[in-house]
Amino acid sequence: MQRYILTRVAQAIMTLLILSLAVFLSVHLTGNTADYLLGPETTEADYEQLKKNFGLDRPLIVQYADFLTDIARLDFGTSFLKGRPARDILMARLPATLQLAGAAFALSVIVGVPLGILSAVKRDGFLDNFGKLFAIMGIATPNFWIAIMLIMFFGAILGWLPTFGRGGIEHFVLPAFVLGWSAMAGMVRLGRSSMLEVLDSEYVKFARVKGLNERLVVWKHALKNAVIPLLTFSGLTLAGLLNGSVAVEVVFAWPGIGQLMLQGIQTRDFAVVQATVLAAGFFYIVTALLVDILYAYVNPRIRYD
Repeated sequence: MQRYILTRVAQAIMTLLILSLAVFLSVHLTGNTADYLLGPETTEADYEQLKKNFGLDRPLIVQYADFLTDIARLDFGTSFLKGRPARDILMARLPATLQLAGAAFALSVIVGVPLGILSAVKRDGFLDNFGKLFAIMGIATPNFWIAIMLIMFFGAILGWLPTFGRGGIEHFVLPAFVLGWSAMAGMVRLGRSSMLEVLDSEYVKFARVKGLNERLVVWKHALKNAVIPLLTFSGLTLAGLLNGSVAVEVVFAWPGIGQLMLQGIQTRDFAVVQATVLAAGFFYIVTALLVDILYAYVNPRIRYD
């Protein structure tokens, strides 16, 4: 087991290094920040001096080596536009994204998992048909379209809920539902298929032949094995919610790292873009690592050699 965990940790570190290189190169190859900060009437001397001040005149390999050294100390550099450390800017926006992703994840689990399980148990019934329709709509409908429709209905027409900004609990309702919409659909679909597979297994049939109560068969014997795929999906879903909130944050003017990332890309603020993308990648890789380890504990059939 220890060897398995160490292997997964080593793979996670290697993935982070590859991600850091990809982010560094992609950001620097899109253009020069000095071109954005200086106007067309700037002299060549001013241009070269600005590049020297920001360290942009050095070879890329040297810049990348310094970049790795800095991020090991959680130093992502200084924002060219705001004049503040990118780490401080990121940390100021991080709680908003964590709260929104947490609310969306809780909603997807509370609604999606029970609906998927009940859809399988009540196969071909009303709940099953509703669950299948809900899953199809959730997967096929774009989040930004759902966001616009909800803003029009609950904000513009009914005036029940706020449609932008971060405030009280009422501000979470619309963005959390929109962000968790696809995750809920995935939970329903996977929960239904996993539960149906378990209900058709031999040990469940044997439990029924023994005369065990149907509720005991479903909720104790079948559910324990049906939730294993949901466990993996839940971990990756949480990471996806943390990283996939850009469109939702922009539509609802939510002050999170998704909106910060988009602003950094638009202004070519290298430090901010690198900080936000690396943070997003870190969340995903660490979550996947924890899911792998937890899955190994839950499912003893995994081989560690």
